[in-house]
Amino acid sequence: MTTLRQFEYLVTVVDTGSFTRAAELLHVTQPALSHQVRALERAVGGTLLERLPRAVRPTPMGRAVLPHARAALADAERLRAAALSAAGLAGGELELATVYSVSLGLLPPVLRAWRAAHPEVRIRLREFAHTEDLRAAMTAGQADVAVGPLPTGWEGPIRELGTEEFVLVLPADEPDGPNEPDGPDGPEGPGRSDAPVPLASLAGRDWVHYAPGNGLADVLDAACAEAGFRPGVAVRTEQTAAAPLLAAAGLGPALVPANIVPPGFDGLVRRPEPPVRRPLVAYTRTRPDTLTTAFVELLARRVRLLPDGPDGADGGTADGPAGGSAGSADVPTDGFS
Repeated sequence: MTTLRQFEYLVTVVDTGSFTRAAELLHVTQPALSHQVRALERAVGGTLLERLPRAVRPTPMGRAVLPHARAALADAERLRAAALSAAGLAGGELELATVYSVSLGLLPPVLRAWRAAHPEVRIRLREFAHTEDLRAAMTAGQADVAVGPLPTGWEGPIRELGTEEFVLVLPADEPDGPNEPDGPDGPEGPGRSDAPVPLASLAGRDWVHYAPGNGLADVLDAACAEAGFRPGVAVRTEQTAAAPLLAAAGLGPALVPANIVPPGFDGLVRRPEPPVRRPLVAYTRTRPDTLTTAFVELLARRVRLLPDGPDGADGGTADGPAGGSAGSADVPTDGFS
């Protein structure tokens, strides 16, 4: 018979690539760890780990078993968290997964509000470069709730949060930019303007692009394809936060979520034409427990899809008019939808 402890041993060995390091993290002796892994292998009927001279890697059978082991551990943790949360969110841990751009722009104020309301509940944040990586992690049971772009064909509960807006970032001395009526010194403040920039007008430019594994690379390529061109590349960055800074430094235009542009940013921020948007949601594998539901409810109330200030009106909360067309205020939180 397999046990959760054996699953924990297997997952830790795979994640560390070492029996020695796994034993240290688990506070057990290496012989005890090896014994339990062999017992698990006997229970499933095959070898799960290949012991190499300087590393340990899962066998094909190990790779097949691993997602189920992770899911079992996550289910056990949710059971524990649900029991604690039923007593008034008195403790526990919430495992949250998201993509880099969302963790940078949307989550910090939400997590700050959650921490103030529930300081005894720990948050474990897992970040992924691409929407498909996020979906795969959720399928494998690596988190309780995911926050990000709408996953295709997801069969579990989904809570709509609103529509995320993208903006173009250009250097402050971009030709014609400072001469707009509401330009850098106009009523919108430094570097902001109401006048949209046709994407097609940037067809001949080399862009600040994203690394191929970053989901924002797909967003930029799709937006430019709709405008009738393929973007040239001046530089590719794996760091979402670096894109607006590189664009402001003059390397090329960048397309970024509006909410990641930092306060006091000295680049030129313009809306693209046609607009570039994507819906954001929170989703789970099964009906969410009390702890997860409480977090998603706070997320839906506090998430800011646009930055503070004139460009974002009231900050673009999901319940406000700037939150896009998802209409999250009308979606039930008990079990999502």
